[in-house]
Amino acid sequence: MVRLIGLSLVLLLSAASALAQSHVVEQRALQDHKAVFGVVSSVDRTLARARLGGTVRNLGIDEGSAVRAGQILATIVDRKLRLKLAALDARRTSLLAQRKLTRTVLDRTKELRKKGALSRARLDEAQTDHDVVVAELAALKAERAVLVQQEREGDIRAPAGGRVLQVAVTEGSVVQPGEVIAVIAADRYILRIRIPERHARYIKAGDPVRIAERGLATAPRTPRQGTIAKVYPEIEGGRVTADVSVEGMGDYFVGERTRVWVATGTRNAVVIPTGYLINRFGLTYARLKSGVEVVVQTGGGVDGGIEILSGLETGDTLVRP
Repeated sequence: MVRLIGLSLVLLLSAASALAQSHVVEQRALQDHKAVFGVVSSVDRTLARARLGGTVRNLGIDEGSAVRAGQILATIVDRKLRLKLAALDARRTSLLAQRKLTRTVLDRTKELRKKGALSRARLDEAQTDHDVVVAELAALKAERAVLVQQEREGDIRAPAGGRVLQVAVTEGSVVQPGEVIAVIAADRYILRIRIPERHARYIKAGDPVRIAERGLATAPRTPRQGTIAKVYPEIEGGRVTADVSVEGMGDYFVGERTRVWVATGTRNAVVIPTGYLINRFGLTYARLKSGVEVVVQTGGGVDGGIEILSGLETGDTLVRP
């Protein structure tokens, strides 16, 4: 009796082990991915321009320099502004002396007018002379403020933080108002991809994508995850442009290319674990439950195993070799 029970247990364990080592072939939904190249681009490019004409001095940037918003990149020096300021200061000194003189004359005229020694017309004339000098001083002050502001505008400041892509001048260059001094890429970077028209209908904003490791990386890294931020509503050259948002793109070069995998729809496919495959003499076999080995054609690796393109049918039961 004990021997019969032991034999039954062995048979049950053998059956359970055989069941665990078998796999029933069935189809499942598989998502296709299209590999395209993405180009690292800056969301915004800003231009640092000269606001006055003059000579470039104190150029403190070069291609690739990191700058912050408001940082002084260079200074435009116009020697004529200093000469004009010196001339205005000389005029101001002269007008201050004239104001002192007209003030003295006006005070004396008022005293003599009180005593009846001078006419009302003479008093009005002295008052007018003093008012003219005071008005000229006010105009001179405003004119000098304009020149000082123009001199301050010689400081070329970065309109936004980021990296300098191009410096259009050199130290000592002569520039005109409105001329470009530097091109700056803003800190925010995206991947710009171009997808064939036949695949474009499958993508939309918010879809996840996979980004390959950087081509120049010295150590292997796992693919990054990104998200499609924008799909442009225009087909150009049979391709649709889209922007991919991904974190950590600050160490990439602007214009650098990297591979991006974009989902392009789903299909039914046969996927089996790799442990049920046998490689022999350059061919790949799968062993059926009946013991027969059939030649199969494999595709790419996917989650859960490897795709089988041909050789198996739905419902086949495989056993491990």
